[in-house]
Order: sequence, then C-alpha cells, then structure tokens
Amino acid sequence: MMREETVFGPIHSRRLGRSLGINLLPVHGKICNFDCIYCECGWNREGREDTVLPTASKVRSDLEDKLTELMLEGTRIDSITFSGDGEPTLNPEFPRIIEDTLFLRDAYYPDAKVSVLSNATRVHIPEVFEALRKVDNPILKIDAPTDALVAKINQPAPGYSLERVIEALGRFEGDFILQTMFLRSRDFDSASPEVLQGWMDIVRRLQPREVMVYTIDRPTPDQGLEAYTVEQMRTLVQPLIDEGFKIDIKGKE
Repeated sequence: MMREETVFGPIHSRRLGRSLGINLLPVHGKICNFDCIYCECGWNREGREDTVLPTASKVRSDLEDKLTELMLEGTRIDSITFSGDGEPTLNPEFPRIIEDTLFLRDAYYPDAKVSVLSNATRVHIPEVFEALRKVDNPILKIDAPTDALVAKINQPAPGYSLERVIEALGRFEGDFILQTMFLRSRDFDSASPEVLQGWMDIVRRLQPREVMVYTIDRPTPDQGLEAYTVEQMRTLVQPLIDEGFKIDIKGKE
C-alpha cells in the first residue's frame, strides 16, 4: 500500500488513534534498509520507479497546509505519525523535519503526539538518536532475538547488527516503545520457545515504557505467513505482563 502524498490522512490507526501520516520517502516508490517479508508496501524491488525524497521545506509546507485545513474543519488528530513507504530516518533531513514538525504541532494541535515508526537501524547515529529523543512516541522495532532470524524476517541491508541496535536502544533508558511483529512461516515461529524467550530477555534488558505486539493485518509479499490472534499473543507475553510491563496487543480477534 504505497502512499501517494507526503502528508496523508488522517487515518484510523489501531495503535495510535486518529493519525495524520508523514511519508519522508518517495510518493511513488519505496526506500528501506529492511525488506520485511510481511511489509504491506511490498518488496523493495517493486518500488524503485521513484527515488525522489521530499525536502524538509516541502514537508514543512505540506504539513502546515494540512494542519490549517484540518483545524478549520474541526478535525481531531491524536498523532502526527512518521511512517510511509520505507524507513523514515533514511531521509537525510530527518532531524530538521522533526524540529519543524514539533514546532507546527505546538502551534496547531498541541495535544497531538508526534510518533515515529522506525526499524531502529539508525538509532546509533547521534543526530538520529537526538531527533527520536524529542518526539513523544519513538516506536522502534525488534522482531527477532538473533541476527539469523532477523535476516529471515526483516532481510536487512548488509551490516545489520542486532547487538548494536540493542545497545543504541539502551541509550533511551526505557523511554521508548518497542514494537514487535508476531508471525509464523514455513521455517520459523515467533512463539517457539527459543525465539520467544530470547525476545523476552531483550525486553527485560531494555525495559521499554511500552511494548507493542501485533501481527499480520494486511496482504503480505511472502505468501506463506500466518497471523496470531490477540488471545494467543496475550498468552505468549503473559510472563512480561506479570512482571509489570505495559503490553499493547493488536491483532485478529
């Protein structure tokens, strides 16, 4: 599902409520350093017809126009959310865009949260980390507890290191939201004891303020994937709930 605009929506998000989206990537293409087998935007190779990234000035202009329009309509916004067709932190002007967005949020919708959905691959870069620290909801992904399983699920660009990601996330001192996709395929299962235990150990190490656990909700590029129900996922994460972690579970009822 490619976004056709830099600023889109608002749409109803099952995690964030009424969400105004910002796509920092091409409007007719996809740029990501992951190629997740479940990505609703399809494979990276299918989204290469457009490689033009929106500039900070364009994002600011488009966002201000949209916020003005929505405010005049009396439309509620719960979150201004950076998602889009790929990894938002790959836009080289990401830190400046965050500053501009926070300024406009304060001016137009001071009660709205600013959220960033990121695969966490660039959190170790100081300027990216500092920008993510400023937003209300840095929502950062770890889908698997080993480099080998990350390679199967997320198919990252060369050079990915799960340990580097974990160490970088540790610098948030728990003030972030960890996001994890639960799914199964022909050759792996998020619920298998070794995978689940390894992931829970990462949660315990990082102590995030919230964990978002979700599953497949839309068509996926890899056809051999299966979703979990909310009840199944709740059972799987119950040990963390018992330990006091805040877990938000979204999936098929």
